[in-house]
Amino acid sequence: MANPYMHRDRLDPPVTDARRLDILLVEDHRELAETTGAYLEACGHAVDYAADGLVALHLAVTESYDVVVLDIMLPGIDGFAVCRRLREEAKMDTPIIMLTARDQLEDKLAGFGAGADDYLLKPFAMSELAARVEALARRGRGQAGRFEIGGIVLDVGMWEVARDGVPVVLSKTGFKLLKALMRDYPQVVSRRELERELWHGEPPDSDALRSHIYNLRQALDRPFDRPVVTTVPGRGYCLRLESDA
Repeated sequence: MANPYMHRDRLDPPVTDARRLDILLVEDHRELAETTGAYLEACGHAVDYAADGLVALHLAVTESYDVVVLDIMLPGIDGFAVCRRLREEAKMDTPIIMLTARDQLEDKLAGFGAGADDYLLKPFAMSELAARVEALARRGRGQAGRFEIGGIVLDVGMWEVARDGVPVVLSKTGFKLLKALMRDYPQVVSRRELERELWHGEPPDSDALRSHIYNLRQALDRPFDRPVVTTVPGRGYCLRLESDA
């Protein structure tokens, strides 16, 4: 019988060069938990499992995870309460993605209000869950700090960018776009992943990303002798430096 909580897509894990993540999976539906855990492990990640809210709280505060995948409907303490306690009592900033069959706006708002970073409805595709988990982990690592690559400096806290010591003025979207490219350097970042990062996967129009890439090039490349923002046909975008040649 088909699992009602999962799309009937291929369960073969994608070929990925994402770094290994430590993931806490909190799900009381045994079959879904086993399938999800096996898929994430096949993607190269390490997965711990909890079937109820109390065990989830214990593991989350005693172990270190890159991402928590948290179901809402749990025995004992539900996912909303688990998320809220991790944020308010444990002061944890680990990225949390909530899984639920509830599709009402009120439920989504409650999840974000409790401190969730993302929300995925059941049934879901395993490949989408893996992509969202990896994106959340990268976003979590880039919440604060400074990126410096080949003379390009991006300061997240100060919201400033400079190249070879010259300030570069970017829009908010351009800043987020450059941060994503620097964060994943030298890897190629797909168009779909960038759109998910900038607009949660729903760009305002089909040419929105292309327009922002153009504006980024105008600000970051045009004033300098060597362009660094590179299009990789059929794959996405990346930064390319002289040292990469």
